[in-house]
Amino acid sequence: MIVNHPAAGRNAEPLYGVVREQLVSLAASSHQTSVNVLELASGPGQHIEYFAARHPEVRWQPTEPQAELRASIDARVAQAGLNNVAPALNLDVCADWPKDRFDLILAVNLLHISPWSVTQALVANAASVASEGAVLLIYGPFRRNGEHTSPGNQAFDLELRERDSRWGIRDLELVAELAGGSGWRGPEVVGMPANNFCLVFGG
Repeated sequence: MIVNHPAAGRNAEPLYGVVREQLVSLAASSHQTSVNVLELASGPGQHIEYFAARHPEVRWQPTEPQAELRASIDARVAQAGLNNVAPALNLDVCADWPKDRFDLILAVNLLHISPWSVTQALVANAASVASEGAVLLIYGPFRRNGEHTSPGNQAFDLELRERDSRWGIRDLELVAELAGGSGWRGPEVVGMPANNFCLVFGG
């Protein structure tokens, strides 16, 4: 069964603009025949379908810990006839990752709905599978210098913490400091609609 998340449909196009820019840059600088992309917590697969359909020359690896959503990813890819997307992997960010190397690692709307330990594992494990010159792209809401960027985000943060005390909107500067400790450079901060940001780290 194909699952749809409304938020994924709304942010696919603006997010694609940032992803496309990175893919073009990676293709220009890479000595490989194809750019390899790893998406973490792919959900129902709306983003991977949207991006892969526009870049058949890129190889995409979706991952998702929930079996129902992995089935949605694979069904969506099959329905779209995409032959550049691998079967969805069952990946826990805090556990074992693929042995392959990736040029672009995507994490969309993950940090605020997971414990801080997931963010720690993400930046460290991403560095371990990154090819030379790889990019880590993290998308979602963030605080800036400890402050929320909108009343809506503040309310959202409270809602998240009520659902799970380990969740919440992360401080951008703390994420950048953590990533720097794993060897990532940056980030380039790209403002996005609905008070979200893309953090683009270089390897």
